[in-house]
Amino acid sequence: MHVALTGATGFLGLRLLRRLLGTHRSVTVLAHAGSGDALRRITRFFEVTGAPEAYVAELPYRLRVVETELERPGLGLSSRAFQELADSLGTIWHSAGSINLEGDLSALRRTNVEGTRHVLELAAAGRAGPVVHHVSTAFVAGCRREGVTYEDELDDTYGFENAYERSKYEAEMLIHAWSRGHRRPVVVLRPSILVTDLPPHPELPSHPLQVIGRILHDARRTAGPESPGAGNPDSRPRFRLVGQPHGRLNLMPVEHAADVMVRLGGRTPSGGVDTYHVVHDRDVPVPTITTLLEQLVDLSVELVATAPDDPSALEALVDFYPGLTAYLTHLRRFDDTRVRALFGSSAASERVDLDYLRSGLVPGGRMPVGPSPTGVIPSAARYA
Repeated sequence: MHVALTGATGFLGLRLLRRLLGTHRSVTVLAHAGSGDALRRITRFFEVTGAPEAYVAELPYRLRVVETELERPGLGLSSRAFQELADSLGTIWHSAGSINLEGDLSALRRTNVEGTRHVLELAAAGRAGPVVHHVSTAFVAGCRREGVTYEDELDDTYGFENAYERSKYEAEMLIHAWSRGHRRPVVVLRPSILVTDLPPHPELPSHPLQVIGRILHDARRTAGPESPGAGNPDSRPRFRLVGQPHGRLNLMPVEHAADVMVRLGGRTPSGGVDTYHVVHDRDVPVPTITTLLEQLVDLSVELVATAPDDPSALEALVDFYPGLTAYLTHLRRFDDTRVRALFGSSAASERVDLDYLRSGLVPGGRMPVGPSPTGVIPSAARYA
């Protein structure tokens, strides 16, 4: 069956593409219309990550790039082109989306909800009835900060940390309604925070911890001597960060996540919506994250229960970004019994510790994320 992939140039999408090319002779890449460089970006990823020259040389013959607009009905294609695309597919992987944690809900809905709706329309139109594999997020659990989150859970009882989480929740609700209405299967894959130990490279997509590192680095540079302790060479600036000392985050190596997802995608779906948490078997303690931030930006991080009433210039600059602090208060655990039942001990991935995380951020012991070219603190948005 021929397979299509959205978001193929994103942090996860590139790894999914590599795994899909391991099981399919060719893949149709549904790229963002007007970008014009999807094949080049994909090729550079394989070159940078050490793929053999012969493998890279075959990519133009194994990849069909179709420029689409996910936010538009019919993916922005003519009726004929849309139908021909739909009829050519046996499987659709939907990995594209925005992860702009401080984004406006209406904008996020256009990308994450309406984009999903239009992918489902493509699946509904295909003669072969292609199966949809939808990449969601474990954080549709929202503001539930304690206890165990199960794969069958999907409700808004606890609210959401940000508009991104809500948009992904709404996309899953749409999927359930579509599956019931069309009596068609959908596989929903919920990864946790994806990371890598691959050193950063200017031609590769950033991952979430890189974005946070940039924000702190730019904020510290912008705040200048107003930062606490900045005038004292014997002390680092103090940065008060809202967080739980006993909190934990689930960080999943992106390469392993892509492997698990494609293995799950190779299974025969039940007929309804099959949801899987693609998460690490061991959470990372919040103090490990704060130590990493201290080393990245040469700060002294102090975890506090509530935001300070007298924020420093540095703290005020970082405070606007909800993704930096909200998840440092979480104590919850994501249940992945289904994955373990299927794959056994192979579901466990390599250890994610301080050395692993640092490897993906600091090549050669140097800070990999310098100030943004405009001097503006960068957004965490990614449109793939």
